[in-house]
Amino acid sequence: MSDPTGLIFDIHRYAIHDGPGIRTTIFLKGCPMACRWCHNPESQDGDLTLIFREIRCAHCGECLAACTNGAISWQSGVPVTNQAICTCCGTCVDACATRARELIGTTRTISEVMRIICRDTPFFEESRGGVTLSGGEPLYQPAYTRALLQACKYEEIHTVLDTSGYSTWEILDELRTDVDLFLYDIKLMDDNLHRQYTGVSNQLILENLKRLAENGHRVILRVPLINGITDSEENIYAIVKMAQSLPNIQRIDLLPYHDAARLKYHRLGLEYQLPSSSTLDEDRIASLLQILQSFQIETRIGG
Repeated sequence: MSDPTGLIFDIHRYAIHDGPGIRTTIFLKGCPMACRWCHNPESQDGDLTLIFREIRCAHCGECLAACTNGAISWQSGVPVTNQAICTCCGTCVDACATRARELIGTTRTISEVMRIICRDTPFFEESRGGVTLSGGEPLYQPAYTRALLQACKYEEIHTVLDTSGYSTWEILDELRTDVDLFLYDIKLMDDNLHRQYTGVSNQLILENLKRLAENGHRVILRVPLINGITDSEENIYAIVKMAQSLPNIQRIDLLPYHDAARLKYHRLGLEYQLPSSSTLDEDRIASLLQILQSFQIETRIGG
């Protein structure tokens, strides 16, 4: 019997914000979107990703000597990697005695991940928790995600899929029966704005949401709140109208933006595209919550 492999960049045990109860959250690598506010930019690339923690660097030059592609050069006294040349071969990582360099992404079989998951089954049973597949975008690795969901259901473990919904319906259709709850991201209802800030159209996302809801699947909508982008009353009202038109929408979670990932972008050599003013103040968050609750829709702050 085959044991499929997938690329994972993190596993969080005892998670309490990724679905009901205590959960083990598996973060899969790769995402077809490029949201400007992404908190896991290291997850976007579907392959290994090199991260550099400058604060750990001893400036010894061993990484330059080790790199066979000439991708590393001195810039203002710091070894900087040219991402266009770097192949993520790992030679610079092996040469770095201070662990300033790290490759993000680990290939794991289904059985390896299930051994980790099954350690936590007593916590799942006590708290009515389970496993959440997140990312990145778990639908980016559809065969692996489907196999992992099936393995969890075989062990009678509650499953949650945390998804942007940006996938073909054929992919969703093959795995949806093994998902107990969908955490479904809705960012912007205006398609032009959605393209501008995420890099893709929202049409496929909204069509898949409609199909899931009409097929009886339990769905929690998750709305990231970014000042001046997703928090307009026009966008919120459009989300409310859409949610009211669908069956099986359990509630809406409002996710206030924070810039905790800013340092990640620096370590990846990426530009952070949002200003610090993108964070909403508490009064603004409270007013948006009040709008949603006025429509008799269960709404929470946070997941």
